[in-house]
Amino acid sequence: MIVKNVEKKENNIATFQVETDKAEFDAAVNKAYLKSKEQIYIPGFRKGKAPRAVIEGMYGAETFYQDAADELAPDAFEFGLKETGLKIVGAPAIKDFNVTEEKTAEFTFEVTEYPVVTLGQYKGIEAEKRNVVIDDVMVDGEIETIRHRNARMVTVEDRAADMGDTVNINFDGYLDGERFEGGKADNYDLELGSNTFVPGFEEQVAGMNVGEDKDIDVTFPDNYTPALAGKAVVFKIHLNSITAHELPELDDEFVKDVSEFDTLEEYRADVRAKLEERETAQADNDFRTAVIEKACKNMTVSIPKVMIDAKVEDIIRNYASNYGLNDGKTDFEQIKAMLGINEDVINNSIMPGAVSQIKADLLFEAVVEAENIDTTEEEVQEYIKKAAESMKISEEDVVKYFGMDFLTGEYKKEKATSVVFDTAVAIEPKAE
Repeated sequence: MIVKNVEKKENNIATFQVETDKAEFDAAVNKAYLKSKEQIYIPGFRKGKAPRAVIEGMYGAETFYQDAADELAPDAFEFGLKETGLKIVGAPAIKDFNVTEEKTAEFTFEVTEYPVVTLGQYKGIEAEKRNVVIDDVMVDGEIETIRHRNARMVTVEDRAADMGDTVNINFDGYLDGERFEGGKADNYDLELGSNTFVPGFEEQVAGMNVGEDKDIDVTFPDNYTPALAGKAVVFKIHLNSITAHELPELDDEFVKDVSEFDTLEEYRADVRAKLEERETAQADNDFRTAVIEKACKNMTVSIPKVMIDAKVEDIIRNYASNYGLNDGKTDFEQIKAMLGINEDVINNSIMPGAVSQIKADLLFEAVVEAENIDTTEEEVQEYIKKAAESMKISEEDVVKYFGMDFLTGEYKKEKATSVVFDTAVAIEPKAE
């Protein structure tokens, strides 16, 4: 085989031709003949016994060309890829196939090249990093959240409903004096202030007493169901019951119920320590994200669409796996339908994150190359050990699932992150 006419085009597209020699092509044609002859009937011969020359004489010399091309194409592509040294993403396409006058096969392949990164500044990047200060207000707020989480629901009979209460109501909606579809329900539990209903509805229920009837006027939003959009309606309300959250007393007994501590003082100290740990981790993460964003902004790269599409699919499939909706064989369009994901969701919510992930990966791959980062066998084995512990599987399974080349590459990128982050400079956030 020989490679010729290598051509690089716009948008990371490249083409190259691979030409086989005559013997290779003839062997592939003969293989196609042997595979197909049992199904061919030629008058004067028993089925499957007609010689290749007779079949080609009757149906044309090109009878077995396509099957021969299918046989040769994978090897021709791999040969061409090795000879050209192209690094590609996605699947190749056969743009053309023909048989020359010399009876050799000529393939034209089109591929998408792996993006080439031109690094900008990636060392010494300045980014804002907030100082973590945990004050009493934050501690009190965290404890109040825990108190609300442990609150019990109590029936209220001695006062009117208030925002934050849960009321049980019957409601019946009327448009121009006529009931409208979907506007009636009995024994409906509604948390006032949850903004579950049409704007103005919950606020008008507040102030009602148990057993009271009331007509309330509301107007549906313009972007509501067409039949009711922008329409003024009347709801007839009957309030059946009121329940409210009763918070536990903030004392030592509460502390013993929700923690391993005995006193409120000990508990507050623990809450403060955990808040500081959490906020510090978040501040570090925000700083690292800002550094990566700046380093990515400093580099130049053109990401091919096929690479973005693959990352989007990977994100959606991983998300679907959390709900048991992806067994690896489920059609991608079917997964999107099951999750209710359309093109708007992909373009506005998923794709930006996918592009950011790709850029970060490309950044660290480029840093590995720029810094000539290498690994030792001991380092990679330790990396595999940690991965196995994290995933709670054996080290052998980690290698079997991911492969040594991938794991070595990931560890190199991890070392590259240290190059970027260890040299980054934290600066005070600008005053708001």
